[in-house]
Amino acid sequence: MSDVATQAVSGPLTFDTVPGLYQSSSAWFEAGGDLIIDLAQVSRTDSAGLALMIEWLRRAKDANCKLRFVGIPAQVQTLIRVNGLQNALLNSAA
Repeated sequence: MSDVATQAVSGPLTFDTVPGLYQSSSAWFEAGGDLIIDLAQVSRTDSAGLALMIEWLRRAKDANCKLRFVGIPAQVQTLIRVNGLQNALLNSAA
């Protein structure tokens, strides 16, 4: 049985914040095991935040781990739907 780690993300997921978070999140996928990313404390997002979520899914696949998003704020869910990303991002949500 694999370990499951939870990583909480807070604040904005925007063009200004995503590059730093992208770099710091690399370790999440190197640790092995499955991963839950908790977005409940995300205050707002833009297309960079959505791109980061998709990149996290790609990294999880490359690392052969399961990834779930939890606590996706309503504003983020709306952006996901507007951009037609429900199958990729909401199906992994709990």
